[in-house]
Amino acid sequence: MNKFDTQIQYLKGVGPKRASIFRKMGIMTLGDLLFHLPRAYEDRTKTIKIQEGVIGEKQSFVLEVTGSPTVSRPRRGLSILQVPVRDSTGEAVMVWFNQDYLKKTFSPGQVYIVYGKLSFNRYQVQIQNPDFKLWSPDHVGSVTPIYPLTDGISNNEMKKIVAQALSEINDDIKSVVPKTYSIKRKLPSKLDSLIGIHFPKNLNHAEISRKALAYEELLLLQIGLLWFKNKGGAELEGIKFKNVRSLEKFIIDLPYKLTAAQIRVIQEIISDMTSNKRMNRLVQGDVGSGKTVVSAAAMVLAVLNGYQATMMAPTEILADQHFETLKDLLKNMPIKIGLLKGSMSLKSRESILNQISNGEVDIVIGTHALIQDSVKFKRLGLAITDEQHRFGVRQRIDLSDKGDLPDMLIMTATPIPRTLALILYGDLDISIIDELPPGRKLIETYAVGSDMEDRIFSFIRKQIIEGRQAYVVCPLIEEQEKQDLLSAEKTYERLTSDIFPDFNIGLIHGRMGQAEKEASMRSFKTGEMDILVSTTVIEVGVNVPNANIMLILNAERFGLAQLHQLRGRIGRGKYKSYCILINDSSNSTARERMRILQSTSDGFKISEKDLELRGPGEFFGTKQHGLPQLKAANLLKDRDVLKTAQEDAIQIISQDPELLSEENALIKEYIQDIFRKLQEEIILN
Repeated sequence: MNKFDTQIQYLKGVGPKRASIFRKMGIMTLGDLLFHLPRAYEDRTKTIKIQEGVIGEKQSFVLEVTGSPTVSRPRRGLSILQVPVRDSTGEAVMVWFNQDYLKKTFSPGQVYIVYGKLSFNRYQVQIQNPDFKLWSPDHVGSVTPIYPLTDGISNNEMKKIVAQALSEINDDIKSVVPKTYSIKRKLPSKLDSLIGIHFPKNLNHAEISRKALAYEELLLLQIGLLWFKNKGGAELEGIKFKNVRSLEKFIIDLPYKLTAAQIRVIQEIISDMTSNKRMNRLVQGDVGSGKTVVSAAAMVLAVLNGYQATMMAPTEILADQHFETLKDLLKNMPIKIGLLKGSMSLKSRESILNQISNGEVDIVIGTHALIQDSVKFKRLGLAITDEQHRFGVRQRIDLSDKGDLPDMLIMTATPIPRTLALILYGDLDISIIDELPPGRKLIETYAVGSDMEDRIFSFIRKQIIEGRQAYVVCPLIEEQEKQDLLSAEKTYERLTSDIFPDFNIGLIHGRMGQAEKEASMRSFKTGEMDILVSTTVIEVGVNVPNANIMLILNAERFGLAQLHQLRGRIGRGKYKSYCILINDSSNSTARERMRILQSTSDGFKISEKDLELRGPGEFFGTKQHGLPQLKAANLLKDRDVLKTAQEDAIQIISQDPELLSEENALIKEYIQDIFRKLQEEIILN
């Protein structure tokens, strides 16, 4: 067995009890441990004088103890140990709280290497809770790794356990990168990189080691995605659609003129669908950019060539929206559209299943219900998934399997910069709708504190009296203990009884039954309801042109991209629209989110900032996509590494598509392992 897969409890110094603590951090094996990388470093290689110290920063000093330690007890439960020290430039006091036992450690005349944060308190320079070590003439400082931890394990314990793991399994640590590319890119070995990232000689050594590990991660990911693209369907021979001119009637009959971006993307789709190769294309478009009509054009082309088309949406609300929109768009064409979702009655479900299997229905809109075994298409030619970030790669494959290599179109309203999209969607060709249709109103966005509530409610009242409607979005469904957050249910009760007793107010959230949700949405869309209190269930799929106000409570609880998505629910009609974010947080990240939303409505710029603020792991949510987590690579600062890894991956795959050479044997082994979720039906040969 590979020692990387050894359970952590069998490592010397761990055992079953400590292993349970490691499990809380997601560390089950020695491999998990070695890739539980430091989040920061403390540079203790240089010492400075007291007079050179910067208040508020951690620094290293060489200090002599000048007097006996003293302990004071200003109040019950608190003791303060003080040790006077000095160097050639000044005096200071080392201070510890509730650590009296250290008093016997220090004696006048002793010289220590001290590392701690400098502060100024009561007319004296202090170094609070410092690390210390007796100084010797041959002392060499170190760079100390700082790990993400949990209760029950200290940073020093983590360092010792990582060192133990490295010593026990160093023979098993082999570089996966082919020697040719290790030399070409001047990479240290994987063992040296792991030693360097955990126990670097200096900060530059740590960064060189991290970049080497990042390169390997990104190279493997890119090779895997390129293989999946070549072997998993994108390069397979697909359906060659014809009758392109038949699309002209559909486009001419549209009640509006397409944007240049929509036309360009439709042309890219047509080029794919009329080729011999199977289409695997991602369409990115900001909120309101008109992705639905682009997908409708692709479905029309498939149907007019004698095939069926299907679109899978992540929620029933969004499936209903697409169903109604497509019925309206295609009302002048001889195309039958069906709807399949989990909440349908047994009789309705059986009816639509029969129509799908015998080909009576041309286009089927649905939810996850589409990928159930009972769904059999007669002749599926095009499969579309909407809001792809809500689905995994596995579900995309399951939908594709409903036909004989149908063309695949994937849509997302979460704009991702093209270079970074290659990580998440490296197996797809990418189209971008980077232009909003004319007439989309600019949404005025304001971030305020809850002390502005009265003015906000007065403004909402004025707008509703004038005939408009409003969303009020909350982060929680019901009140939770010890959390000062405004829940949907609590907010609904308050608005109904205290603030707007004379208005019709509705409530919608994920725990409600489907019939209740549909009733609320229907009432809001028809104008019977003035205000809709909701959770993020309305993030996608709701199109109410008369709604021109969105009030988001506890806005600091939402991600930047999510706030942008929510804001995109308004500004769809002819009325001036307003998004009001209530944020009482003093957190700098929360305030930055609010500032960004007020300054731009460009989804791609917002996407860049969201990636920067939240970090790649949370932003991409790679777990739900079945892709491996990135441990060393940082997609913000490693774009140069990503570009290099992409170039090398393309070269490796082009020279050895099956990864059969001895030099690529380890790559093949790792690809089979890290992409196992994608390989339930598609196996490397």
